[in-house]
Amino acid sequence: MKKHKTSKAWIHAHINDPHVQRAQAEGYRARAAYKLIEIDERDKLLRPGMLVVDLGSAPGSWCQVAVKRLNGHGRVLALDLQEMEPLAGVEFLQGDFTEAGVLDRFDHLIGNTPVGLVMSDMAPNMSGIALTDQARVMSLAELALDFAAGRLAAGGRFLVKVFQGSGFMAFRAAMGRVFSRVEVRKPKASRDRSAEVYLLGSKPIK
Repeated sequence: MKKHKTSKAWIHAHINDPHVQRAQAEGYRARAAYKLIEIDERDKLLRPGMLVVDLGSAPGSWCQVAVKRLNGHGRVLALDLQEMEPLAGVEFLQGDFTEAGVLDRFDHLIGNTPVGLVMSDMAPNMSGIALTDQARVMSLAELALDFAAGRLAAGGRFLVKVFQGSGFMAFRAAMGRVFSRVEVRKPKASRDRSAEVYLLGSKPIK
């Protein structure tokens, strides 16, 4: 979500955020890295040898975590509308996830390799109108779900950011029709005041 840079209170809170300070000290591009780290430590999402897809990847902190966890064995493919600075071990495509032509190009990168994990931290530019913003968030989540459902291998996982509110329960039910297990995760690095949560879906092992 875009912040008002003129808000002194938000700037002060951001600068003094321990996760922001830790990210700067440890070389991560954003505090969001610790959300994925915590979820991965609990649920063992990232394993050497797998193909990982990161939707809404910029600025790249989740990619950084994935590259470290794969330890040189596997691939990380990333897609974002915004530019992302190059990152060793990551194949990045800049483009609009909602456009069929962009997805065709991204599918070409995937090729015939089974996808082990699709992770989506996507969020639209927020308008400040709650109902409109929630609808946009859920629309992106639905597109990510469609993408994951058609490309994940047996036993694959899907991790997606959503916001609790209108459409949340319907989306969770939709995930339940695709995955054998759907769980809610609220990592400590996700601010308490935020309605942000992550849903984790696991495909059955055939």
